[in-house]
Amino acid sequence: MSTGTVVRRAGWVLPVAIVLVALNLRGPIVAPAPVIGDIRLDLGLTTTVAGLLTTIPVLCFALATPLASWVIAKATPERALSLSLLIVLAGTVVRSLPSAAALLIGTAVIGIGITIGNVVIPVVIRRDTSPERVGIVTGVYTSALNVGSMTTSLGTAPIASVWGWPAAIAVWGVLAVVAGLAWSYAVGPRAAWLRPVAGAPVEPLPVTGPIDQVLGTGAIRLPDTASAGSAPSRRPTRWVTIGLTLAFGGQAFSYYALTAWIPTLLHDDIGFSKASSGASSSVFQILAVVGALGVPVLAARWRPRAILSLVAFLWLAMPLGLLFAPQLWLLWSILGGAAQGGGITVIFIIIVRLVSNDDDARRMSAFVQGGGYLIGSAGPLVAGALHGATGDWTAPLLVVLVAVLVLGVIGTLAARRVP
Repeated sequence: MSTGTVVRRAGWVLPVAIVLVALNLRGPIVAPAPVIGDIRLDLGLTTTVAGLLTTIPVLCFALATPLASWVIAKATPERALSLSLLIVLAGTVVRSLPSAAALLIGTAVIGIGITIGNVVIPVVIRRDTSPERVGIVTGVYTSALNVGSMTTSLGTAPIASVWGWPAAIAVWGVLAVVAGLAWSYAVGPRAAWLRPVAGAPVEPLPVTGPIDQVLGTGAIRLPDTASAGSAPSRRPTRWVTIGLTLAFGGQAFSYYALTAWIPTLLHDDIGFSKASSGASSSVFQILAVVGALGVPVLAARWRPRAILSLVAFLWLAMPLGLLFAPQLWLLWSILGGAAQGGGITVIFIIIVRLVSNDDDARRMSAFVQGGGYLIGSAGPLVAGALHGATGDWTAPLLVVLVAVLVLGVIGTLAARRVP
């Protein structure tokens, strides 16, 4: 199916399909968190091994991007996205088997599937969405990532109370099936699943614009070249690139550490039931929509350095608040949730403004995201290990506090000269 056919057929259907796909690109990562206690009890997992359930997918974001790029190069974007959903579904089924090995293997499979989706979705949005709608579709897609996290955080524990944790984390595979059907309808079943007919002209994989850097979803663009006649190159210094990488790492470390352990923390410190803890942690996920949509509005008037400082200030409220006044968890979750939604967005706005051609943007995006997600993948593991060693949540929250300070201090210094 040609691009033109996709656009004519899709209309409102393509954005809806993209939203349904997005529900599968973060939700599966957080699904085990509300029932991690039951999983540990049944399978005899340590807190460190349990932390791997969130660490492994994020590690895939950093390490599996070359594989994702290879898959997209060998297939069309339509088929690559279908494959992404199929892999996520397979990983979800494997992960629900009551075995520690299956749990970890399924989680790794899910991470690889999500990585492919992370890379290809921006390509599809850029290619198949009209210019005047790119911003709207991008904003809705970014928000849907957090809605997916919220939905699984909210629903996993109640389902587990009725059918057990294996069924509770397996049921989210239905979202992958629904997204696959919607995607097949939007682009056509042949384009979504079948190899192009031999001899038929195949459109080259399009070069994406800066959309993937604004999303901050682990997408690293495929090789491209600067457009002819572009402005003289404005290359960021090595220090700025490293600084933004550390800032992104601080953001990712804090987000994934809290995502993995907030339900358990609320259960331990406040006495919430497992179902209530999962529902409470969903506030942290859904408020990210406010930050993701609010930062672009502020960027029209504020310098990125000021926005980053504001994001870091709001982020600090989360670990500090949970340390000294955990009973006000709702307030800290609102502030921290908005901050984590805006943190990724502002870092990638900085990248876009620092460079003046596609080549530099691609290189910087790859370095910042690859290194940042590598740091972020340690968040759940370190937090879980510290909790297991100390028996309380003070040390894990202090580590998150340090990571947020890295985001604020180093990120602000790196953004000093951003226009």
